[in-house]
Amino acid sequence: MIDPDRQMQEPTVGGAQRGVDGVLFDIDDTLVDLEHAMGRTLQSIPDPALSHLSDDDWVRYKTLYTTDPQRHYDRFLAGELTFEEQRVHRIRHARSGFTREPFLGQAADAWVRAYERTLPLHFRAYDDVVPLLDELDARGVPYGAVSNNVHDYQRAKLDRAGLTRIRVLVGIDTVGVAKPDPRIYLEGARLIGADPSRTLYVGDNRLIDAKGARAAGLVGVWLDRAGTGSEAGAPGGVPDRRAADRAAEVPRITGLDAVLQFMASVR
Repeated sequence: MIDPDRQMQEPTVGGAQRGVDGVLFDIDDTLVDLEHAMGRTLQSIPDPALSHLSDDDWVRYKTLYTTDPQRHYDRFLAGELTFEEQRVHRIRHARSGFTREPFLGQAADAWVRAYERTLPLHFRAYDDVVPLLDELDARGVPYGAVSNNVHDYQRAKLDRAGLTRIRVLVGIDTVGVAKPDPRIYLEGARLIGADPSRTLYVGDNRLIDAKGARAAGLVGVWLDRAGTGSEAGAPGGVPDRRAADRAAEVPRITGLDAVLQFMASVR
């Protein structure tokens, strides 16, 4: 059950936090535990060149891939790489810290195919997602998702994670732009039928999700599940003290149960 009395971390917006009429969510590492799914997938794909890795090595290897420190996914969003190419670049960078064996040609193609087959098997929603959606349904609050990936891929991801009930979904191909372009958030608000100024947007990236949504006129909220004040994608999960100092710029919550504090007390 959702605990409506759970306190937000560092609330700073005051009355603007209350009484929103609709909720939009990021998907990856907000609704769906993508980091865990990627880690499980990496360990499921045989790679003889990495057979010598210790448990600690595996943690570092997975972190290099999931955090994408060279920002290859951003290059995909900018149209510089295909979706498959950004994966190859990320895994090539992660492997380079542990083996000199090249990752090219047929080896890379086979890895991408195995990764694509395996990753969806590990898609899971976080434990706090369904209870929150139950509460929003009970209160008649419309909701949806806005993602920095293409619609059909994210639709399949939500369905695989047991979140078919999220019918409104805006992807980067829906309006031809990616977050933090205001148009992608505004399209989500339009589709759920809520005024942008009374629409909550919740995501795990402080800049792209919370501040981007706020710049578009929505109520942006940063979901910091680790509760450390660390920016999404910080290498090794090390807290970014500057991010912690700046966290007051947008509301920060550590779990989706805190979303209910933005709702009007009586509907």
